[in-house]
Formats: sequence, structure tokens, C-alpha cells
Amino acid sequence: MGGPAEKMIALSDVRLTLQSRAGRVNILRGVDLTAASGERLAVMGPSGAGKTSLLMLLAGLERATSGSVRVAGHDLSAMDEDALAAFRRENVGIVFQGFHLVPAMTALENAALPLDFAGRRDALDRAREALADVGLSDRLDHFPAELSGGEQQRVALARALAPRPRLLLADEPTGNLDSETGRRVMDLLFSLAAGTTLVLVTHDPGLAARCGRVARLRDGRMTDGAAA
Repeated sequence: MGGPAEKMIALSDVRLTLQSRAGRVNILRGVDLTAASGERLAVMGPSGAGKTSLLMLLAGLERATSGSVRVAGHDLSAMDEDALAAFRRENVGIVFQGFHLVPAMTALENAALPLDFAGRRDALDRAREALADVGLSDRLDHFPAELSGGEQQRVALARALAPRPRLLLADEPTGNLDSETGRRVMDLLFSLAAGTTLVLVTHDPGLAARCGRVARLRDGRMTDGAAA
């Protein structure tokens, strides 16, 4: 672990190359990026720029081909899969564009899932609290198919925040919602994530403007906004 002055995010010359049917594809090409604890950072760029891959690296769900990836004081490149899973449980919440809820689980069970994986005895209590925070106390026993799109995304937000993560990663979280529902979800996200480091991937300049800083990614490279 690093000292108190260490950045929440510190990427140096990070490269990611993946194999495809057409051959090797360079996704990230020497990315440098830092973010302070508690900062709100928007990441913008055209489709295919590498934004989602960048989030996957920060979550330890993808390994850099080369370069240094440090998050919350951890050197992710030096950790095995078990250590990375523990790192995610203890530090990271993720909200995707697709809600990624388990269809056979209720809203309460979905929100409690990461806490259950972490072996928390208070998983259901903290999930209830998180669902109350997003205004879904009356939907605890409803299954995803019984919820609207906005309600499903609020369950996903509760699931991400229930473990009280140090880092919240949000990948186009309103992409499947109408504009008014999306605005309400983002109001909740910004309110409930106060004090948490937020990295928000978005195409919406209005959402980006609500963050303290905007980093721009193009063709796998940061073009501006990389340093805190």
C-alpha cells in the first residue's frame, strides 16, 4: 500500500494489445493518467477509442500488456487473479450501460451480491440501505423483469455503492435510459458517490461538465486532461 499522498489512480505508459481474428489489435497505446482520491473524472472520446478497456484495466478485469497500473495503492500488474478479485471486492464498484442484474434474483439479492461474495454478514442490511438511498425500498422483492429500465439501473447503482467502494467506475450508465430517467439516475450517482473517486465514461458533454476534470481518449492515446 502507498502513503496518504499517493494518487487513487496512477497509470504510466500503459499499453493493451489484444488478439482478434484479424490479428493483434493495439487498444491502448501508452496511456498516462492520474486521479486524486475523491476526484470526479470524466473520460470522453469516440467509439473504439479504448474507454471501456481503460475502465476494465482500472478494475483489474483486464491486464495491461505493458506499463504501470496502480489503483488505490495497489500494483495491479503484480497481483494474481485471487488478489485482483479481493482488490475489487474491497475497493471498486462498477456501473455498466447494461444493467447486468441476475434475472432470478430480487432487487435486494442483486444489491447484496458483492457483499455476499465478500462474506459480509450484514450484506442484506447494507443492501436494503443502499436500495433505500436510490428510492427503491418498495421494490426489494421485485425481480429485474418486474422493474423499469430506470429502476434496474438504480438497483445496479445500489449494488455498486453498497460495499462503499473507494473507486466507482461508470461506463455510459445512462446509455439505455431516456433522457429524463438518465438525468435522475445521474443525480443519484453524483449525490451518493460524494467522497468516492469517480471515473465516468460518457459521450454526454453535460455529464462530463459535472465532473471536476475531463480526460480525452482517441485512438488509444490520451490527448488531454490526463494529469490531476
